[in-house]
Amino acid sequence: MILEVADIRIQPGQQAAFEEAIQLGIASVITRAQGFVRAQVQHGIESPERYLLLIEWQTLEDHTVHFRGGPLFAEWRAIVGPFFPTPPQVEHFELAAQRLV
Repeated sequence: MILEVADIRIQPGQQAAFEEAIQLGIASVITRAQGFVRAQVQHGIESPERYLLLIEWQTLEDHTVHFRGGPLFAEWRAIVGPFFPTPPQVEHFELAAQRLV
């Protein structure tokens, strides 16, 4: 599994509208993507215009090639893109250690 971490900053005062849009985007677009496993969104406490979008993909290529290079990416960006004053910073991670309580 690959974890995509997108560090998103939105325009001030748009939190409620953005949260509605990102939920719609995940439900209607991301879930249809090849290799999608699960997604969650975390909202910053100290920085209320900051969000972390965490998406698990089966492979790196499922995100970088199939999703980003396919038609679903345009659908996704049409829903959430208007909230971004700057593009999100996106990185990918592999699990190195895990402990379940």
